[in-house]
Amino acid sequence: MIKFLHTRIRVADIERSVAFYQKLGYLDARRQDSPQGNRLAFLELPGNDVFLELCHSPDYTATCPEDLMHTCLGVPDIIAYCDGVEKAGIAIWPDGWREKFAGDGRKMAFVTDPDGYEVEILER
Repeated sequence: MIKFLHTRIRVADIERSVAFYQKLGYLDARRQDSPQGNRLAFLELPGNDVFLELCHSPDYTATCPEDLMHTCLGVPDIIAYCDGVEKAGIAIWPDGWREKFAGDGRKMAFVTDPDGYEVEILER
């Protein structure tokens, strides 16, 4: 059986990125240096098998063009989750998300990490 293990994203400051993702609920599972000299941080969400790998290279400028890619988190209560994320100092978009979630439709929000990667948040 083939398993999906991780997704790697390049970051400008690994400590800043780890701190951001920890505010979203990720745990810092392990750190290592790659044979190419990259600093790696593997982040995990409890109960998940797939890691988010953050990669920092001192000689690489990390830039993420708008809407290139995103990750997505499924949460049981999006209002409670977004309240916690917002209290941790992370801006939720779209603006007015609380009012938009008042109906019975699909509830979706986004945050943007320090390097411009979008994280979608869906109520599941």
